[in-house]
Amino acid sequence: MSSKTTRLGRTLLALGVICAAAVAAIGTGGAEAKPVANPYHLNKEGTLTVGMTLQFKPQMYLNAKGQPAGYDVVLVRALAKRMGVKLDIKNLDFNGLIPGLVSKKFDMVSVGLSNTPERRKAVSFSRPYVPYAQILAAKRSDSTAATTAAWNTSDKSITSLQGSTAEQLVKRTFPNAESKSFPDQNAAFLEVATGRADGIVVENYLLAQFNKSNGNSLKQVAFKKPLHVEYGSYAVQKGNTALANYLSKFICSQQTSGQLAKTYKATIGAPLPPMPACR
Repeated sequence: MSSKTTRLGRTLLALGVICAAAVAAIGTGGAEAKPVANPYHLNKEGTLTVGMTLQFKPQMYLNAKGQPAGYDVVLVRALAKRMGVKLDIKNLDFNGLIPGLVSKKFDMVSVGLSNTPERRKAVSFSRPYVPYAQILAAKRSDSTAATTAAWNTSDKSITSLQGSTAEQLVKRTFPNAESKSFPDQNAAFLEVATGRADGIVVENYLLAQFNKSNGNSLKQVAFKKPLHVEYGSYAVQKGNTALANYLSKFICSQQTSGQLAKTYKATIGAPLPPMPACR
């Protein structure tokens, strides 16, 4: 074999080693690969800006010191910590949340929005993170059986908030009972607490709040499940699937670990209603 042929063979071998190394580098990310600086497309890198309406105690509100508090606030603080970013909560009227999200004033909305077809035209949603459970409550001394049949009789009167989904639920679930609706939620509660009505259909967390201020005078009637459950989700800018998917994974991690139930109990004051299963 000539020296020229030998040199050519060595050159080809060297080129082969270089090419193989390059392919390996590409396949594994290589030394030149850098992590994406802003993988969830936050408006301001390193800061999660959240739109809220801090008027719905105990879900989200301003405490005695004027600081954000409640179920949603605890969750987004845990979320920001998990993401390794700062948290900036923007407090504004409910009607301004979706327009503000669309105009990129914040990265997400945390107010328990229902995932409706109309809203999906403007924003994208995570999986549900907050349940709204409609339950039946009665005086603690009431001994009526916890069955629909026992409450769906003409000698029962059931209150609700006028114009609410609870009012419709009373009429639909207990058509034989007397439906008594009130323009004020507290009036509907007091009608039962004073014995002028037998029960009230209301969201479970509102019952917990009423009992805190009224000597734990009412109880949740122990049906096997809530009368109805609706869910609220986080909203993000339309098409930001990276953030929406991250939020969904965060919710599931909180749910499967039991932390979501603990947070709900500590802030809302009631057991966490059934949540959609994580897969």
